[in-house]
Amino acid sequence: MEKSKEYILRYQRQITLNGFGIVAQEKLTNAKVLVVGAGGLGCPILQYLVAAGVGEVGIIDNDQVALSNLNRQTLFGQEDIGKDKAIIAAQKLAEQNNLVKLNVFQQNCDQSFALEQFPYYDIIVDATDNFATRYLINDACVLLKKPLVFGAVSQFEGQVAVFNVMKEGQSLNYRDLFPVPPKNNEVLSCAEGGVLGVLPGIIGMMQAMEVIKLITGMGEVLANELLTYNALSQENYKIQIVQHSDSEKNMPTTLEAFTSLNYQWLCS
Repeated sequence: MEKSKEYILRYQRQITLNGFGIVAQEKLTNAKVLVVGAGGLGCPILQYLVAAGVGEVGIIDNDQVALSNLNRQTLFGQEDIGKDKAIIAAQKLAEQNNLVKLNVFQQNCDQSFALEQFPYYDIIVDATDNFATRYLINDACVLLKKPLVFGAVSQFEGQVAVFNVMKEGQSLNYRDLFPVPPKNNEVLSCAEGGVLGVLPGIIGMMQAMEVIKLITGMGEVLANELLTYNALSQENYKIQIVQHSDSEKNMPTTLEAFTSLNYQWLCS
């Protein structure tokens, strides 16, 4: 199909890339990606996926913008304090690229939402900041066979991984990395331990890059690997993830078991 002049000009720098071209750009245009969370990780993920031309992007978040968010959540300004993150994010992103369809969900990501909405999207991106939702997203993606791009930050360090993607005969998930949720106060949240504002931007952009690689088939995605990045030393290293014996034992194996599992209790 012939592309408009606006389309070609907007994505010219990507289309010009050797090995990328119009074919990869059209793959982005035809892709549907759901980003769970519009906070510190979600903002850069959303900005770069929309800028790159992913055709349809879902945004789910139930929080409102707070003053303490502004050091890292770069889609928002002081005038947005008290407003719904998902709605404001979509408004800002629509101004960035009017060729992208944005689906807004101003709610929490629970089991009902996952079962209803995850099947529609090609890739799910975890940009959340709590373990209950991380395990819920992971388990839904395993049951529904959806690729999951994971990211997390704390203080000066961040992590990125891609789950549920076959590599060297294995498709591993978040429970292979962390089979048992941490106990109360075992891992500090960003609110408790703090986070350097630029760090979620770096990790979020890495997640966006993994999404683009998954869609276009270019490069090598971080499947079955965990990349850890330290902002203070500018060092990163990869850890090979292996299948954990407790992963399948702890995971719900049916949609009914998934629906009935209390993730808030599990992670408390």
